[in-house]
Amino acid sequence: MTANKRGKRRWGEKAVQVLLTGAASTCILIVVLIFLFNAKEAAPFAAEPGLGALAAQRWSPVSFQEQVFGLLPLVTGSLLVTILATIIAVPFGVCGAVYLSEIAADPERAFFKPFIELLAGIPSVVIGFFGLIVIAPRLKSLFGLNSGLVALTGAIVLALMAVPTIVTISEDAIRSVPESYKQASLALGASRVQTIWKVIVPAALSGIVAAVMLGIGRVVGETMAVMMVTGNAALVTLSPFESVRTMTATIAGEMGEVAFGSAHYRALFWVGIVLLLFTFVLNIAAQRVLAKYRMFRA
Repeated sequence: MTANKRGKRRWGEKAVQVLLTGAASTCILIVVLIFLFNAKEAAPFAAEPGLGALAAQRWSPVSFQEQVFGLLPLVTGSLLVTILATIIAVPFGVCGAVYLSEIAADPERAFFKPFIELLAGIPSVVIGFFGLIVIAPRLKSLFGLNSGLVALTGAIVLALMAVPTIVTISEDAIRSVPESYKQASLALGASRVQTIWKVIVPAALSGIVAAVMLGIGRVVGETMAVMMVTGNAALVTLSPFESVRTMTATIAGEMGEVAFGSAHYRALFWVGIVLLLFTFVLNIAAQRVLAKYRMFRA
């Protein structure tokens, strides 16, 4: 290789490095600016009526008697729906990925994979309408509820939205495990089921955790579907059979009608900050789990 070609190659590598560094820095800058914008708009709330107002157990920002900006009903509603949706979606998603990657024949995989990916592209309002018309009435009759618009309905709808993401990314992670792992396990006398769950799935765990986090991320950030099927009652409850209101639904439902600069307006930005922190904590927790798993494997 001539000196001219080596110089061009180094310049090309430098250009790619600068481009990737710029892209990563831009992403970090955007996240920081989002935090700063939310903090700027929410800051006046700390002076009047004060941050203590956010600790109330009731959210009633349009009351003509006394405005109450307690975030507890919104936080518990979001946590309840997210936890229930995760409990439903993760087993179905991971088991579906294992089936498609390790058990299903090629014709089955070719048949099911496009439908799963198509489900991921369905608009959330369509899935919410399905939950409103199909799931809610059946839950109401099954459990004898006064209304089917409860936290469990929202969790099932959100699980339907998260499963395709978990299946698709988890399947790619499982299929990327070297074939030698499987052959070595089978050669040592392990059964096919033991090989799948004790060798292949642990080897692909980092990809599976990433898939689960992306699925949970969609659950946490979803707005339209939960507005349609959870009843939107700002209650402090841990029962899946009661109506709840999530943080995303509150922002979407009230931001368009709130008076600019009012205490209600500032309170909604505090809801956004709590939602951002919630997502941030989830990502940190996932990184900690992966780090502990790698230390254990080492």
